[in-house]
Amino acid sequence: MLTLHHLEYSQSFRILWLLEELGAEYELKSYNRDPESNLAPDDYKALSPLGTAPVITDGDLVLAESNAIIDYILDSRPESTLRPLAGNPDRARHLFWFHAAQGSLMSTQTVAMILSLLEARSPGPISWLLKKVFDQVRNMFLNPRLSALFDLMEKDLGNAPFFGGQALTGADITLSYPMFAARDKGVFSDKYPNIMAWFERVEELPSFVSARKLDDRPHITFRF
Repeated sequence: MLTLHHLEYSQSFRILWLLEELGAEYELKSYNRDPESNLAPDDYKALSPLGTAPVITDGDLVLAESNAIIDYILDSRPESTLRPLAGNPDRARHLFWFHAAQGSLMSTQTVAMILSLLEARSPGPISWLLKKVFDQVRNMFLNPRLSALFDLMEKDLGNAPFFGGQALTGADITLSYPMFAARDKGVFSDKYPNIMAWFERVEELPSFVSARKLDDRPHITFRF
């Protein structure tokens, strides 16, 4: 049986939601982070040497990386509509947002988080210089890139209710983690009514509700 090794406060929520949406049979094994380092415990790292989440096991297979896991699971469900097939009018849209989630949005958010951590932990005498440099990075690259992504999301969600098109797909599932993280940080406002409507649609889905109950926390939190 497939087992989801679920690290608390992590991206493995996506896989939890996917499995609930599919009505799949699976085992959920949860792990707590080290209270001091905030990193994965040793028994989790034994499965995932980098200590990253999510990780699944299926017999002798051990697989990490969110999108790889989503594809692997959907390979066994060819009848699922969560991955539009070639010829489907939503195929290209699904593919774009499925890969933009990790390649563009998550990578940019991660750089922003690292800068904030370095800034907060830098010694006083050099903190002013780091802040000046980091602000330039934010203003020249991070903020414009995120704004462009969110503007495109707003436009696309004005044409169809989900990132994957007319119906929920793996694109929405993999985008859920960075999108809820952005919302928690107060990124979205009245400027993005279509994005806010997407959040409402997602949070009303029975599979999302059940996944959140299994995750045992009220909202998704963006953490290392």
